[in-house]
Amino acid sequence: MPIYEPGRRVAIIAGVRTPFAKAGTTLRALSAIELGKIAVSELVHRTDLDPASIDLLVFGTVLPSVLAPNIAREIALMPLLPKRLDAYSVSRACASANQAITNAADQIALGHAHVAIAGGAEALSSVPILHSRGFSDALVAASKAKTLSARLQAFAKIRAKDFIPITPAIAEPTTGESMGQSAEKMAKLNGVTRDEQDALALASHENAAKGTADGRLTAEMVPVMVPPKFAAAMTSDNGIRSDTTAAALAALRPVFDRRYGTVTAGNSSPLTDGGAAVLLMSEEAAKAAGLQPKAYIRSYAYAALDPGEQLLQAPVLAAPMALERAGLTLKEMDLVEMHEAFAAQVLSNLRGFESQYWAERAGFSSPLGAVDRTRLNVMGGSISIGHPFGATGARVTTTLVNELERRGGQFGLMTVCAAGGLGFAMVVERA
Repeated sequence: MPIYEPGRRVAIIAGVRTPFAKAGTTLRALSAIELGKIAVSELVHRTDLDPASIDLLVFGTVLPSVLAPNIAREIALMPLLPKRLDAYSVSRACASANQAITNAADQIALGHAHVAIAGGAEALSSVPILHSRGFSDALVAASKAKTLSARLQAFAKIRAKDFIPITPAIAEPTTGESMGQSAEKMAKLNGVTRDEQDALALASHENAAKGTADGRLTAEMVPVMVPPKFAAAMTSDNGIRSDTTAAALAALRPVFDRRYGTVTAGNSSPLTDGGAAVLLMSEEAAKAAGLQPKAYIRSYAYAALDPGEQLLQAPVLAAPMALERAGLTLKEMDLVEMHEAFAAQVLSNLRGFESQYWAERAGFSSPLGAVDRTRLNVMGGSISIGHPFGATGARVTTTLVNELERRGGQFGLMTVCAAGGLGFAMVVERA
């Protein structure tokens, strides 16, 4: 049975994103809030949407600002939008924008909202740097001291090691394994070879380069004036390597297991800055506004597994649920979009779709089957385009519905893996 009852269909009207930039490059001076504002503002203008009609704004981010942790509300407070606009933030690691989209969609399906903007943003050039506990304790004690002597005594307790800053790590708190180490483990467990990974990475770059050259990808973007001079605009993703080759990828050394590993910088997604937003409406509201939906959300599902097992394999558990809820099969999908955290993860997920073991783990009697590679990530993926954690889900959604429309396809499946052993899948139907 579909998640949404007839008469309460949730329409995807449009999506917009900034170009995605490798961390530390073109967009390094912009915060996640600023990137989110750029995407949302362009979405409103591009659809000629009346800002007063928006009921809800939900936004995802993974590394929120300590000074402004509710990114959604900060975006909602820009002059373009009404101050009464309800806005809140969500975080589900790399599926944060997907969580934002499904939260907003649920509110529309329930009749609590008719028009919503959902998406996410990440500025991985500006990760928060924390003081050590010893230094923080000294600062707190000094702030409470009433005399100069007491303040000096507080600072006297600081040791040299207390000046070492603490930076966020892309690692599981429960296992201590980094994402890359987990991808290495998955490659070994699932028999994924280096050649397969490099071939998938090459296809990602080639498809993204084609999509950029013919304007399909750039049509989804809003040009961003680059600070501090604002004299030039960034108009396309800067991680896509149109000149890369199989030989160039094969020459790269493994990063996480230098002796026996297969995961390299070339077959992994890079740290990235960017923002993306999607406009969702009830079917009735879209008709009233004269807006033509690109697609409808048919179903979705989330799943989880032990992060110490195969950290990024949960989409294999979520996809069968989403397809069952949609009343559809994998063979009926005209396009499949699979977030590329690592080529090893994508290939492990694809093997899982064909596995009787994983089918039974998901509660089904038979596997989903093989994905037609000519329908997989036809516009490239996160390995080439980039992966701003909080924004990727909205980017994947936008690309999928746009390409379904261009190709005249009917159904599309997207999957996203996420830290913590989480997985997401959604089925969309072209309007």
